[in-house]
Amino acid sequence: MNAVIPNQNRLDLQGLVNAIAQASAEDSLTNPLKPEQWDTLSAYLQPCTLAAGQLLFNQGASDRTLYLIESGSLSVHYEDEKSRLRMAIVSAGSVVGEGAFFSLRPRSATVQAAAPSKLWALTALRFTELGNRQPAIALGLAMAAGAVLSKRLGNRRRRVAST
Repeated sequence: MNAVIPNQNRLDLQGLVNAIAQASAEDSLTNPLKPEQWDTLSAYLQPCTLAAGQLLFNQGASDRTLYLIESGSLSVHYEDEKSRLRMAIVSAGSVVGEGAFFSLRPRSATVQAAAPSKLWALTALRFTELGNRQPAIALGLAMAAGAVLSKRLGNRRRRVAST
């Protein structure tokens, strides 16, 4: 039986849902959920705001949090084996952190806000809870984030955006 999370723990994700619907980048999320599923998912997410230039995470960090981007844009960069800096910009309606989320490996790049940004964080622990209580929602979100990862890895120029 699926546990019901009380309404007072739920946050308004309409801005995120709108950002996903309006996103046009190749590596944007496609909306994996119905409106009532977004309402349920909100209890598992934490809002996060970043000022322009603020660091979200560093290359090599062991955190597995997945971030859904409601507004703003994030700069993704890393140094390769020849000490060359590579960069991508990820915009509202997409995700960052999907590489470590799925691979259980350290972050492959550093991410910081290129503009003031609002994100929604889903930790690995909260995703496990979501999977246990709401498997259809967890599967839909995982498939959508996996599709973003696949698009980024399949596009040599966007590969750096996989974090």
